[in-house]
Amino acid sequence: MRRFAVLPLLLALVIAPESGVGGSSAGAQSTAGEGADSPSGQTLTLRQWQAPSLLVPYLSEGNKDVEAASISLEPLANYGPDGGLVPRLAATIPSRANGGISDDGRSIIWTIKDGVRWSDGSPMTAEDVVFSWKYCIAHGSGCQRRDVFDDVVAIEALDSRRVNIQFAQPKPYPYTAFVGAGMPIISQRQFADCLGVVARSCAEEQLPLGTGPYRITDFLVNQDVTYVRNPFFHGPQPYFDRVILKGGGTALDGARAVLGHGTADYSWNVQADPQLLRQLEDLGLGRLAVAFGGLVERIFMNQTNPDPALGEQRSEYNNGENPHPFLTFPPIVQAMSMAIDRQIIAEKLYGFAGQPECNVIAAPPDYVSITKDTCLVQDIAGANALLDHHGVVDHDGDGIREYGDAALHITFQTSDNAVRKDTHSLIRDWWRQIGISTDLIRHEASVFFGGDPVLQKGQSYVRFFADVQMFADSTTVDPEQFLSGKLCSAIPKSENRWTGSNTSRACNEDYDVLFSKLRQTPLGAERQQLVKQLNDLVLQSGYEIPLVHRGDASAVANTLQGFEPNPWDTQFWNIAQWSRLDTSDQDQGKSLGVQ
Repeated sequence: MRRFAVLPLLLALVIAPESGVGGSSAGAQSTAGEGADSPSGQTLTLRQWQAPSLLVPYLSEGNKDVEAASISLEPLANYGPDGGLVPRLAATIPSRANGGISDDGRSIIWTIKDGVRWSDGSPMTAEDVVFSWKYCIAHGSGCQRRDVFDDVVAIEALDSRRVNIQFAQPKPYPYTAFVGAGMPIISQRQFADCLGVVARSCAEEQLPLGTGPYRITDFLVNQDVTYVRNPFFHGPQPYFDRVILKGGGTALDGARAVLGHGTADYSWNVQADPQLLRQLEDLGLGRLAVAFGGLVERIFMNQTNPDPALGEQRSEYNNGENPHPFLTFPPIVQAMSMAIDRQIIAEKLYGFAGQPECNVIAAPPDYVSITKDTCLVQDIAGANALLDHHGVVDHDGDGIREYGDAALHITFQTSDNAVRKDTHSLIRDWWRQIGISTDLIRHEASVFFGGDPVLQKGQSYVRFFADVQMFADSTTVDPEQFLSGKLCSAIPKSENRWTGSNTSRACNEDYDVLFSKLRQTPLGAERQQLVKQLNDLVLQSGYEIPLVHRGDASAVANTLQGFEPNPWDTQFWNIAQWSRLDTSDQDQGKSLGVQ
């Protein structure tokens, strides 16, 4: 890793002109340019290197699409930076004290603010909440949030402003459905004819109405989104007249736009070389903001066979009849984990934005297991000994071990990102030392995290046509909903149009039984212990290898006011309160030659 020693020589590269953000139309570029140069401060320019693909979050598993949609679409409540609930469409947060949660814990009643309207001026009502549920659970919809409704038996509009969500059993933490930016309310009038298999095509053909501070006016798929003030917003009108979200490029491009060139106000998910980011920050145009929540960079182990020779049965679960040829043997995965030096990955590739991590669940603290901290010490010798002990040896002398007839050669896929490429390079070398080879497959982030798994089956992480894949996944404030995504019922497969969060395709009856107990256990010590046991079971079974507890890292212009980093929800959760500081200091940096 000698390149880290010569970083002072790279200052010219740090502030070099931005690389092109491919494919933006001339019109979109002109609009963004007006915002950057406008002295009135009425255009907010955002950078998101993982460009949005779809603006209806139910149909996309990628956070990039949730972020872009959240500027316009709203849930009943958001999670705040401290994990507390913040009303959005709801007038208040339901509780037992205010009568919003039933005594038996089987229902929760949300009351919508008075006078909420969609961005076309039509009224938003409790019927829209009911419809959003029906939209997601409709057969063939491809809804990626469907598992949230697994224990919901009915959602009923009590009147125009009150909606009752009923559960199959007492719900210890009932703030799941329509809480957080990933589960916004959508317009029944707009999408009434879009239930089932036509849901995605409908979402691709029209811009969704929203209730938030800005309405969407233009969208170039996998590129840019344009918003203007929503005149029907139910809160105070926001400061900015227009918002331009420019997608594409690299994470470092986005950071440069804010910190090095001053051509953007904010850049999302600046997952780039930490020393280069600090050098950009030192130029004085902006700051790096990091918030740690439950985000963990990890490797997912495919428990099904991704062999291309299987055709349409490739990576299909098939009721357990299509197992992976060697990754279903836990000692192999354990050895792969032992060979990794998480300290080096965190220090060299993430710096201030990452910490070595051994758990699937890294937060909140009360739910974090301490039984797996031994992974913090790399053990190449121990990994080799473990494989030898289980008879996973190199029979033909080519340096690669075999498990039965299968050579331990791994296809490793991830999004096209410099930090992830460097992470793979390190892991490749460590795995080679224990007799495992690997090839990297990089996918464009906009498709990897937001592509249609039916049509773009070889490019979407949901379809998972590789042996392992690496990306970051985040737990929720209460981990129940996150952990439900690892149930047998959450496995993506052809019958459910590859929806569900269990992308490893791991089915473990012991896990399902333990989770069923968690679902019935009230908040407290026993529930915390069950969460830790489920975390440990995922690791013991070899379904995932955690690497780094990541902070949500953003680049923020010094002139942007109101931004509050939020590790539990969208970074745009309070965008209605953002404004720009009008100061002559905006011109600092010109003498540095970085305009």
